[in-house]
Amino acid sequence: MEIVENNEEIKGKQISKQLCGFKIKGDYYAVSVLDVQEVIKPHSLTPVPLSPDYVKGLINLRGQIVTSISLRRLFKMDDATEADHMNIIVRSGDSLYALMVDEILDVIDVEEQTYENIPDTINEEIKKYINGVHKLENHLLILLDLEKVLTVDI
Repeated sequence: MEIVENNEEIKGKQISKQLCGFKIKGDYYAVSVLDVQEVIKPHSLTPVPLSPDYVKGLINLRGQIVTSISLRRLFKMDDATEADHMNIIVRSGDSLYALMVDEILDVIDVEEQTYENIPDTINEEIKKYINGVHKLENHLLILLDLEKVLTVDI
């Protein structure tokens, strides 16, 4: 019998979590599926004067105003391929945010035993926005701390 509680499945002694995976510049990232409202294609953006460069603009999503944040720019990466991006809509308090990512991956089930603290080899610009990593079979999955990403001085 499986017990599902707070996004953690207890299967014997293994605890697994479901993460929404995505790619940025070929690297694998994820946030908890509980934080994701939906995934949408690019929308037209209304620029926000005097905003930081990582705030790409505002999206009108069915009457709700959504702040669009470029994770490439927030992480100080080049943004040459942002034309072909996807948006992950997340909620923080009463506000909605669109995280611009290069590619959406499937929902990823990770087990607690694959979790590790932040490696020293990760770029300092990204390190301040992550909780840790999961070592998967073929790659490293970087787990973002959504609260840190969304509480940047916007």
